[in-house]
Amino acid sequence: MRQLHLPMRIWDAPTRLFHWALVILVFLCWLTHYKTWTELHFLSGYAVLALLLFRVVWGVIGSDTARFTQFLKNPLEALRHLSHLHRREPDLEVGHNAAGGWMVVVILLMLLAQVTTGLFNNTDDISEDGPLARFVGRENSNWFGHLHALNFKLIQLVILAHVSAIVLYFVLKGHNLVRPMITGKKRMPGAMPAPRMVHPVLALIVLAVAAGAVALFVRLVS
Repeated sequence: MRQLHLPMRIWDAPTRLFHWALVILVFLCWLTHYKTWTELHFLSGYAVLALLLFRVVWGVIGSDTARFTQFLKNPLEALRHLSHLHRREPDLEVGHNAAGGWMVVVILLMLLAQVTTGLFNNTDDISEDGPLARFVGRENSNWFGHLHALNFKLIQLVILAHVSAIVLYFVLKGHNLVRPMITGKKRMPGAMPAPRMVHPVLALIVLAVAAGAVALFVRLVS
């Protein structure tokens, strides 16, 4: 007898909104740098920092599928998962798969490095130095600037790899990874327990605290 599959909520609204807001903000960071829109570039970077702070906390106290302890698995398991990429099989993952979980961490760490180097940067072709550049001296600030430029090139490669993986999962395995990140739901076996979801009000509180912390930081260093 064929097992009944029913819609299950996999991703909470805060995690999904974080994901798409980060996509928009990373694009804005690139655009404002390219157009030399200095003030908007800084604002975009500060917004990314606030989102990253939110995601770190949400990865500890948030819904089950948002927690690092839920999707960070043994790296060997991630490699084993990738070795089965060519197999067309049902998508029964509740949240990130073993490889996708590590991809999330890599992206978060690289974005955190990008924001951090930007704070000390004075060589990224914008008209003002980063707010912390004056504390490290011109030579060190130049070094941070080079790291800032290099890291963004690596981020672009990681984004390309991420998008390519989504396409490969769809073509080779028949898994649509985008739809659940939009709707929050995926069809799963009816007997499978649903992940626990935390009330979104807690996410709003965490985001407000993160945004407030970044705003206070900007005010202190300006």
